Amino acid sequence: MKAHLTVFALSAILFASIGMAPAFGQIQSSIVVTTDKSSYSEGDTILVTGEVKDLYGVPVSVIVTSSNGSIVAIAQVAVGADKKFSTEITAGGTMRTEGTYTVTVQYGNENRTAATSFEFGGSTTTPTNPPKVTDKTVSIEGSTDLIGYEITGGKLLSIMPDVDANSLIVSISATSDGSLTLTIPRSIMDATMNGEDDDFFVLIDGEEVDFDETTTSTNRVLTIAFPVGAEEIEIIGTFVVPEFGTIAAMILAVAIISIIAVSAKSRLSIIPRY
Repeated sequence: MKAHLTVFALSAILFASIGMAPAFGQIQSSIVVTTDKSSYSEGDTILVTGEVKDLYGVPVSVIVTSSNGSIVAIAQVAVGADKKFSTEITAGGTMRTEGTYTVTVQYGNENRTAATSFEFGGSTTTPTNPPKVTDKTVSIEGSTDLIGYEITGGKLLSIMPDVDANSLIVSISATSDGSLTLTIPRSIMDATMNGEDDDFFVLIDGEEVDFDETTTSTNRVLTIAFPVGAEEIEIIGTFVVPEFGTIAAMILAVAIISIIAVSAKSRLSIIPRY
């Protein structure tokens, strides 16, 4: 009988310990993030909310990426005294393709992160807003036309054409998350296929990213979001200056023919006559 009582007592202690374990051994996340819905359509408002465990006096970084890892939205959000934060993002724009998108929140350092995801049904419309006129411009080697630009969160250092790669190399100094809007004349750079507009490829420090674009008959306007610390944006198309046009090619051809003719005449003039 004593043995049975001992077993019963030990079992009771064991079950009590298991029941108490979560209260003492549970590790709480230092930050959490959620969205108000699990899926969105173009034009919907995505409400991102979250809460941090401790206050560090700095904002949280909210980064939205597509399924291929491209950044489609970035925001710096203040944390309230109640340790909560929230921000709204419009579905669409740089979110173009259908699929799963990830919302990653970073707070303080890389060890304090959290993530959630949502489904997006894809973009069905083409942007119709007129391109934004910019006051700042930069010249490009090989062209008299200028590229207009606006930048937030950093400084534009230079734009250089890479003729071999049919690309523009944009050097920036990103002191915070921001965006760069470029108004690129088609005479400087374009992307076409069979006479129709084709998509550019945009890389930030070697990683492909999504971007927003509007077009006119003379310009292509790109808006590119970049993270803090970004240094180089490469825009790849099918044509970039300097490139010989039709007239330049004709002049070159005439010059070559003239040189050949003069050389031939010079050789004839030194042949002795008998």
